[in-house]
Amino acid sequence: MQDMHQDDVVSSCIEQVLVYHDDSRRKVYVADQEVPFPEGKLIVSRTNEAGIITHGNQSFVEMSGFTEDELIGQPHHILRHPDMPKAAFKDLWDTLARGEKWSGYVKNLRKDGAYYWVLATVVANIRGGEVTGYTSVRRKPSRERIAECIELYRQMRLEEAS
Repeated sequence: MQDMHQDDVVSSCIEQVLVYHDDSRRKVYVADQEVPFPEGKLIVSRTNEAGIITHGNQSFVEMSGFTEDELIGQPHHILRHPDMPKAAFKDLWDTLARGEKWSGYVKNLRKDGAYYWVLATVVANIRGGEVTGYTSVRRKPSRERIAECIELYRQMRLEEAS
């Protein structure tokens, strides 16, 4: 996964370095600019069992700001916004490992440094009794719940940093 390029981002971005669960690092540019969730749409993506993107619908491509070719073959965490606490993704993976579906509010980072909020539901794809990957369906989130999550996630990040 490559670093973000400053040429791709909207103005007034802050440079940050994200460290992922596998200790890989990526330079990202983050803008305080929200892109509203598209009315009447669902964002759908599929990954393999390692979280590598194998498919995304047109809404996924458009909201991410990447092209389909840029997304396919990349880890899904290419969309991770630095405001998201690591514990949220640990909960996602722990829930999926128990064979359960996961739902939660997620702030995603676009290629241009802007962000968008989603209410995500992730389920395992099972073939022949084996997990072959995951499907995530995202829908328009509640503004009230987003406001709650902003504070909750801020507190969680503070705890992670201490």
